[in-house]
Amino acid sequence: MTFLVGFLIALAVGLTGVGAGSVTAPVLILFFHLAPADAVGTALAFAATIKLAVAPMYFLRRQVHGRTLMLLCAGGLPGVLAGVFLVTALNAKRYEKTLMLLVGATVALMSLFTLYRSFGRNGKPQHRDRSHLLPWIATAIGAEVGFSSAGAGALGSLALLNLTLLTPAQVVGTDMLFGLVVSTVGGGFHLSAGHYSSTLLIQLLIGGIVGAYLGANLSSKLPARPLRVGLAICLAALGAQLCWRSF
Repeated sequence: MTFLVGFLIALAVGLTGVGAGSVTAPVLILFFHLAPADAVGTALAFAATIKLAVAPMYFLRRQVHGRTLMLLCAGGLPGVLAGVFLVTALNAKRYEKTLMLLVGATVALMSLFTLYRSFGRNGKPQHRDRSHLLPWIATAIGAEVGFSSAGAGALGSLALLNLTLLTPAQVVGTDMLFGLVVSTVGGGFHLSAGHYSSTLLIQLLIGGIVGAYLGANLSSKLPARPLRVGLAICLAALGAQLCWRSF
C-alpha cells in the first residue's frame, strides 16, 4: 500500500509540479497515524529525493532559470530554517494538535492558491518583471515548507508566474529546483532531529521514484490544468480533515 501511495504522489508531482509535500504529510498523518513532526520530516525527505531524481531532465530541457533560482534560494533558505525551528519548538506531545492544525490550515490554503492559479490568469505570466520581490516572498514560502512541508510548488509557481517574465515551462523547472533545495535543507534538519519514519520513507521512495519519472515524461503529453484542479480539491479535503481532527 505504501509503495502505491508513493507512486501516485510522485506521479502527480511529475504531471503538475505540485503536491510532493502538500499531499504526503497529510496522508502520513491521517492514514498512517504518524506524528505531525515525523510526517513533515518524512514528507520533506521524500519530496527532496523524487525531485532530485527528475531534476536532470529539467536542466537538459533548459527549463531552469539560474538567476531566478538564486533569488528564490536567497530568501527560501533562511525561511525553511525558521520553519524547522517552529516544528522543533512545537514538537512536545502537548503541542501535537497545534502542529496538526498548522499543517492542515497550510495545506488547505495551498490548495486555494493552486485553484487560483488554475482559474485566474490562465497560467500566463505578467509582462512586468518584479523579480526583486522574490527573496522576500521566498522567505515566507520557505518557512511554510519547513514547518508543514507544503507550499514550494503551489506558492512558488504562483510567485514566478506573476512576478517574472519566465515562460510556463521555465516556471515549472525553476520552481521544481527551488522545491528541491528547500526540501533538501529542511529535510536534512528534520532527519538529524529524528523527525522521520525510515520504514515509511523507504517504501514511499520505492514507488515514488518510478512515479516521478513517469509523470515527468507524461507532463508534456497530458493537460496539466484539470489534473491540478483535481489535486487541489483533494488537498483541500485533506487539509480540512486535519484541521477537524486537531480539535
